[in-house]
Amino acid sequence: MTYRNPTPTVDIIIELIDQPHRPIVLIERKNTPYGWAIPGGFMDYGESAETAAKREAKEETSLEVQLIEQFYVYSNPQRDPRQHTLSVVFIATAKGTPEAADDAKRIAIFHLWEIPANLCFDHDQILSDYRTYRNYGFRPRLSC
Repeated sequence: MTYRNPTPTVDIIIELIDQPHRPIVLIERKNTPYGWAIPGGFMDYGESAETAAKREAKEETSLEVQLIEQFYVYSNPQRDPRQHTLSVVFIATAKGTPEAADDAKRIAIFHLWEIPANLCFDHDQILSDYRTYRNYGFRPRLSC
């Protein structure tokens, strides 16, 4: 019997706590799908989601992050055009100046009111949910 399972990934909403209004870090992807994205990537075999989040944040932004909380798990089968993935999304904090590395073509800092329109994957939904959480304290609702 052959099993087809979603691939686990992580995404990290990085708040820069040493800057006014705690802006977040986004990367512009070098690889398809192109556009702006929350830093993140695939978990490695034998790696926890927390370890993967710290590793991916460092690889793509050159920042050491402190994971604050697990925000939500996004698992819509269409969230990634390449394959069925599920993403464990973390909120993290960092200090310093991010630098693009690994598969990040560019990196930029954005306040929640100035997020670019051309986001990859389902990152527009994730950041909309995050904005609601930050403004009102409500987490995403389960869609069962």
